Amino acid sequence: MKNLVILIVLVMGFTLTANGQKVAPESVKKAFAQKYATAKSVKWASEEANEWEAEFVIDGKEMSASYDNTGKWLESETEISSKEIPAAVSATLTKEFAGYKTGEMSLLESPEMKGYEIALTKEKSTLEVVIDVTGKVLKNKTVTKKTEK
Repeated sequence: MKNLVILIVLVMGFTLTANGQKVAPESVKKAFAQKYATAKSVKWASEEANEWEAEFVIDGKEMSASYDNTGKWLESETEISSKEIPAAVSATLTKEFAGYKTGEMSLLESPEMKGYEIALTKEKSTLEVVIDVTGKVLKNKTVTKKTEK
């Protein structure tokens, strides 16, 4: 009987946790709906204890937006192609990251900045860089090291 009670409590705990991570607070949903009224295929996930991320599509573009529990917008990302990168950002990539191949690219926007997040690979290394609209590198982080097989 004791084991049954423990099992029921565990199942209820997992169920509540799973549901809690998929249902964004109303304040978050309302703020999202105001900013992205035409969003389609919206999927919510809890990023951290006080952060929610919506993944969605607008005009065929895959996007994501993050909010805190109060509904304050934190940032948005929009997947883009290399053709959508401004000349200043392309010049920085050519000058400072010669020999790297570009991977996924996103337009990154937050209340503090607007820039481009770009995955770069060269031989065994992968970088994630953020470059602002003027071409200034804001972030340059090694993401993974590839191992030879």
